[in-house]
Amino acid sequence: MSEQEEPAPSDGGEDEPPSNEAFVYDDGVVEPGERVNVRFPISETYLGDPVRLPVTIINGPHPGPTAFLTAATHGDELNGIEVVREVAHDWDHDVLHGTLVCLPVLNVPAFLAQQRYLPIYDRDLNRSFPGSETSTSAKRMAHRIFSNFIEPCDFGLDFHTSTRGRTNMLHARANMDDEEAARLAQAFSSNVILAGEGPSGTLRREATDAGVPTITVEMGEAHRFQRGLIDRALDGVVSVLAEYELFKESTVHWPGWRTIITDEQEKTWLRADVGGIVDMHHDRGALVHEGDTICTITNPFKTDSEVVEAPFTGLLVGVLENPVVYPGNPLCHLVELDPDTLRAVERDQYERDDDTYRL
Repeated sequence: MSEQEEPAPSDGGEDEPPSNEAFVYDDGVVEPGERVNVRFPISETYLGDPVRLPVTIINGPHPGPTAFLTAATHGDELNGIEVVREVAHDWDHDVLHGTLVCLPVLNVPAFLAQQRYLPIYDRDLNRSFPGSETSTSAKRMAHRIFSNFIEPCDFGLDFHTSTRGRTNMLHARANMDDEEAARLAQAFSSNVILAGEGPSGTLRREATDAGVPTITVEMGEAHRFQRGLIDRALDGVVSVLAEYELFKESTVHWPGWRTIITDEQEKTWLRADVGGIVDMHHDRGALVHEGDTICTITNPFKTDSEVVEAPFTGLLVGVLENPVVYPGNPLCHLVELDPDTLRAVERDQYERDDDTYRL
C-alpha cells in the first residue's frame, strides 16, 4: 500500500513552468508534484511474508535531476536513518527542482535484528550490488533495490557509520578519478574525502560504475543517533542539492579546509600489539603529531603499560570506542595531511574548545 498526496491542480496558464518527469518503479508511478510513501517488497521471510523496504519518493513540481539518499545498508548504522527521514519528511519540497528518492532503511532484515549483516547466512548487503535476480538472497534483494531506485537516479548519497565499538569523524568516500563522483564529494562539504573506488559489490562503487555517481558518507558510531553529526550531514545534503540546483535558493557550503586523502598520502590503521584495556588520549577528528601518545594499553592491575605513538603527523579519522582489545585489534585510523592543510587544521582546532571538538 502507498500513501499518496495529490498534486496541486494546474490552472493551465501559458506561463506555467515545465514540470518534472514521472518517476517509474515496479508497480508504481510518481507524477510531478506528488509525494509517495511506499513499502516496497524485496524478499520474503521463512513464513512467506513480504520483507518490505520503506521508500519515500518526492517528485518536485519543477524539472531537475533525480537523487537518491540511502541509509542502514548495514542494519546497526543508524545516524543516516535520521538524515534521510528529515530530508524526506521535515523539509519544504515546494521549491524542489527534481526528484528525491529516500530509502532510510536499506537493509530491513538486519535493521530488525539490530545487527550489521543480513541474518540470512550473515551476508553483507553492501558487497552484493548491483545484485542478481537468480543468485543469493542478498543479491536478489540488492537487485530489487538497485534496478528500481538506484539506476533511475542521476547521483546518490549513501550514509554509513563506523562498525560497533569504533567511531568515525564525518567524512566522504568517493572515486575521485570519476569526474562526477569527485564533483559530488566536494559538494558535500566535508573536511575529509578518502579517495578510492571502493570494494567490489559496494553500493557506491557499483552505482558509480553504472553511471550514477555516488559517495559514501561516514559519521559516528553504530547503534545510536548522534545529533551533532546528523545536523552536519544535513548541511552537507543542502550543499549537494544546491550544487545540482535541486534547491536553487541554497548555496554550496565550503567547510573551511579540506584534504583529499589519496594513495600518495600515508594512511594506516594502528593496531594493538598486546591485549588489555585501552585509554584513548584523543577523540575522532583530532590532530596528532609524530611521536604523540595516541593511547595506552594496560592490564587489569596497571602493572604493564603499552604506549601507542603516532608514526606520523595526521588526523584521526576513526578511533576505538570500546576500550578492550586483543592483539591485532584496530585502535585508530590515521591519515597524513599535506603542509597547507596541516596549518589550516591547526588554526581551526586552536580556535575551538577542545572539549567540544568532534568532527
